[in-house]
Amino acid sequence: MTAQQPRTYDAFIELAAADCAVVGLVLKGSRAHDGMTTPHSDHDLYVVIADDATTDLIRLRGHRTADLDLVIVSLTEFRAAGMPGFERYALARAKVVLDRLDGGIARVLADKARLDADEAFHDAGGWLDAYANSLYRSVKNHRDGQSLAARLDAADSISFLLELLFALDRRPRPYNKYLQWELGRHPLPGWDTDVLLRAVDRISATGDVLLQRHLFTLVEVAAREAGHGQVLDAWGEDLHLMRLQ
Repeated sequence: MTAQQPRTYDAFIELAAADCAVVGLVLKGSRAHDGMTTPHSDHDLYVVIADDATTDLIRLRGHRTADLDLVIVSLTEFRAAGMPGFERYALARAKVVLDRLDGGIARVLADKARLDADEAFHDAGGWLDAYANSLYRSVKNHRDGQSLAARLDAADSISFLLELLFALDRRPRPYNKYLQWELGRHPLPGWDTDVLLRAVDRISATGDVLLQRHLFTLVEVAAREAGHGQVLDAWGEDLHLMRLQ
């Protein structure tokens, strides 16, 4: 087998493990989430090469088949991946297949799974304001008889809400596909997972105003306890429209 023609995931793992330039192999995606694989699941694999090392495997950068999707990066690039960015959650829940750095690859993944306190506080403030904005627009549009706009704004608000709640717990938000998986195994402190998921489902589908307001009362308490009262207070009297009447 040559570096140009990996046939299967297992064959590539054997090839990469025999290459001393490879310092880490990391599996992400559905195969890194127990119980989430389907007959259509491929193997999404990060191949981490030592900085300044040379290897024939670099020829496989961008390789993608129904079974194997390779991301080949240097160690420095791997440390920066998703910091910040969409890839952060994927790597936060990825599995280490090979770690030649005495746990160094695992530590990089652990760093991606935990937001820095200042970063989390800053991000949470922004997501809180965005959530309040969409919620306010949804409730106002419902009041004014704009039902489609109200539902669309409600759906937008849920997206911002999830970003907020995970930022408050210093975690990257999971992709929608893994939301139930994530909360089932790693619940958000102070939140009943089943209740939260039912609210997310119903609000996204219907824009239920009463439920939106009820959920906001819970969010407001959590946000103020986390030190974000100033963000909420900036909304002034408009808060009355968001709260339970």
